[in-house]
Order: sequence, then C-alpha cells, then structure tokens
Amino acid sequence: MSRDLLVLPTLAGDRITLRAWRTTDVAIVQEASGDQLITALTTVPQTPGEPEALAFIERQHERLRSREGYVFAIADAEDRAIGHIGLFPAGDRWARASIGYWIGPSQRRRGYAADALTTLTAWAVQLDSLDRVELYVEPWNEGSWRAAERAGYLREGLLRAWERVDGSPRDMYMYAQLTNRIQRPDP
Repeated sequence: MSRDLLVLPTLAGDRITLRAWRTTDVAIVQEASGDQLITALTTVPQTPGEPEALAFIERQHERLRSREGYVFAIADAEDRAIGHIGLFPAGDRWARASIGYWIGPSQRRRGYAADALTTLTAWAVQLDSLDRVELYVEPWNEGSWRAAERAGYLREGLLRAWERVDGSPRDMYMYAQLTNRIQRPDP
C-alpha cells in the first residue's frame, strides 16, 4: 500500500457507491452470516449476532490502518449496505493486488457485483505501483465469474486445488486486468 494512501476514498459507480463500513451496516453482515460460502471464504461471522457483526465492521477499518488493504461497503442508491468489496496486496508489495467481494443473498442478480468490480478496478489501476489486479472464482459460481467478465476481467485459467474452502481443496478460475502502464506485445 502506498505510503501516502491511508485514506479510504468514496467511489461512485453507476448504481452503487463504495464507502467505509458503518456501524449502521450490521443488517447486511447479519444476512451474510447465513450464507455458508461467504462465511467459509471471508471473516463474516457464522452467527448473526449484532456484537459479531459490529466486530466484523471494526476489522474492516483495521485493515486500512494496518495496511492490509482497502475495504469498502457496497451501498445502493439509498446508501444502504448491500455487500462488501476489498483490494488486497498479493505478496509483500503492491505490484499485484487481488479483489474479494460478496453481495448479500437478498441483493443478488441485480448487477451490483459487476458495478462494484468496475468501480473499484477503475480506481485501483490508477495506483502508481499496481501492474495487475486479480480475482479468483470457483467454476460453479457462474454469477460471480459473469460479474467479473462484465467488469472487463479476462479469465486466465483454472488453478487446480487453489484454495481450501471448508477444509476441502477447491479449483478456482483466475481472472485479471492489467493496468494501462503495462506494455502488451503485438500479436
């Protein structure tokens, strides 16, 4: 993370806003706690209690302070949190970064994930040190990989047994976008 970028910006997409998590956003964290895949892949608590949801929100603020990454609530046109998206360094430098995201179960299939990915990626590729943004999606998760493709990500391949989910190795598609600073060879 750049030394001078320790402020979380507010980013406006077509239909969403990416903003800091607020204590008033507990409802979407509580809803997400009922989704087994979200709780298996993220730090969303497995129980819907308010103290656990508030602890999740506080952890998101700590990620910026500790330079782990930029983490945003995805908010709809009424500024109601509907999901989560974050940009994290891949390795110990910011030449590569990965994006992780989820949308609350009641808010899916509305284009929010693609809009959030497009918005965060447009901002991320402007970071001076960043060359590449990656994301990983299980092959069966068609909604997620279609959102990545709508946001301009290219599928680079299948990573076999790439990540453990609930203790089992899972294959993942790797998607990526390069920044405009990267020179591509002519075909």
